[in-house]
Amino acid sequence: MKRAVKIVGSPMDLGADRRGVDMGPSVLRIAGINQRIAQLGYDVEDIGNVHVHIPETRTVIHSNQKYLHEIAEANRELADKVEGILAADALPVVLGGDHSIAIGTLAGVTRHYRKSNEKIGLIWFDAHGDANTPETSPSGNIHGMPYAAILGYGPPELTELSGSVPIMDSSVCVLIGARELDEGDKQVIIDSGLRVFTMRDLDERGMSSVVDEAIRIASRGTAGFAVTFDMDFIDPDIAPGVGTPVPGGGTYRESHLALEKIADTGRMVSFELTEINPIFDTRNRTAELGVQLTLSALGKKIL
Repeated sequence: MKRAVKIVGSPMDLGADRRGVDMGPSVLRIAGINQRIAQLGYDVEDIGNVHVHIPETRTVIHSNQKYLHEIAEANRELADKVEGILAADALPVVLGGDHSIAIGTLAGVTRHYRKSNEKIGLIWFDAHGDANTPETSPSGNIHGMPYAAILGYGPPELTELSGSVPIMDSSVCVLIGARELDEGDKQVIIDSGLRVFTMRDLDERGMSSVVDEAIRIASRGTAGFAVTFDMDFIDPDIAPGVGTPVPGGGTYRESHLALEKIADTGRMVSFELTEINPIFDTRNRTAELGVQLTLSALGKKIL
């Protein structure tokens, strides 16, 4: 694993109805994410935040794809930042922001590796499918559409961000922890062939077995894999500071185990943490957990 880390924030809340998730990068920094990564032996540089417009200064033009132009603009900047971090032989750690930022992060990762004709896999932790399109979304909120966009479904402003469609190949992508899927999510999942591990799979098989299979899928013919972690993957009794909580999520130890096993592979090429909303949190509890999980993904061990 690279021993240099560059942190970039995307204070994005244009993709969601509930305000507050734009403070995610700030509360993670307040919880000491920079210093604690450095304590693991990494050279850490925080390159700040990409620019994101606030909703009060913008107008919704299309109710089925709210703030599309603004989200695409911020994701283009994020993609450039991530690509630059990888070009500098550092590991991108991206702090969100709602999960629409994954489009920019993964576009940047893909662009970098495409230069050497290499493919990257993806491990995505989430309670939701995030695979709606403007035609199927019940809300028009783009934070419910990024996985679809990455797989080539949705408006070209999003699907074409990496310069090639799809941004990622579904055969090396997985979703772990799904327990609330819209009909639109289900259709894209079926059409794309995306491998989804629901909470029932975790209940029946256990996290260790599921993550082992996810790693195998994301490693097939790839130079490594990206990881994006939506904090609502975790049960809201443990991580209450999220905008769209769903009961019955991952436990504290399941979450750490998953990321510890990912770190053991040495194949993670980027890490992203999203959807922390401190308005619904208690004493920054969810951000503190987010920092701990990031450290596990970067190789922190119990012994």
